[in-house]
Amino acid sequence: MKTIFISDLHLDHKRPKVINSFIEFITNSKQSMERLYILGDFVESWVGDDDPAIGTRSAFEAIRTISDRVDVFFMHGNRDFMISKKVCERYGMTLINEPTQLDLYQRNILLMHGDTLCTDDVNYQKFRSMVRNKEWQDQMRTKPLEERLKIADQLRIQSKNATDTKKEIIMDVNKEEVVNCLSESKADILIHGHTHRPKIHDLTIDRRKCKRIVLGDWEQKSYILELDKDQISLTELNLS
Repeated sequence: MKTIFISDLHLDHKRPKVINSFIEFITNSKQSMERLYILGDFVESWVGDDDPAIGTRSAFEAIRTISDRVDVFFMHGNRDFMISKKVCERYGMTLINEPTQLDLYQRNILLMHGDTLCTDDVNYQKFRSMVRNKEWQDQMRTKPLEERLKIADQLRIQSKNATDTKKEIIMDVNKEEVVNCLSESKADILIHGHTHRPKIHDLTIDRRKCKRIVLGDWEQKSYILELDKDQISLTELNLS
């Protein structure tokens, strides 16, 4: 049995191919998977417990179908931070904090979505502080659903426009921040998404051999990290 990590699916009704691929992945993996960690940006946007989940509900239902035999954990990303504990429980998921540290297969593992590692992107970090603030979120929840959906669309457009004008290096992780996280946590492995740059990086931190494993986004391909007691494998698959 194995543990699987994924992130950055950005499920959206405009991309049914990704939704279908996720459901196929769930169907094919459920017998060999004992844990599933979703490290943020599972959906492209989420505006509250009453979000209509247009086009994506089938993906949530797919998770619920395996929740009686697979432990499913969900961590907020920068797109779906309004998914509540209540919604997670509805679909058989456990909401976990960022960062989360765990001992798995005799490995000390640190889990993050990854956006807090991108400290060079100062404007984004200011925006993140605003939308992760409880008062901002509480105020957002008081607005009518239609207004919240419009705000989410506007924020997505603003984010895309900002990303198009930023240098690539600014949107990647800050190496010193990575070192600090691994040093302070004493973790052997850091697993995160967000940057859409899938790769396994070998590092030496405080004379310890460490790995930083970056999960990829589900655009043209899917990226699945599999861990068991014997191996670590980051697999790239074409979307069905």
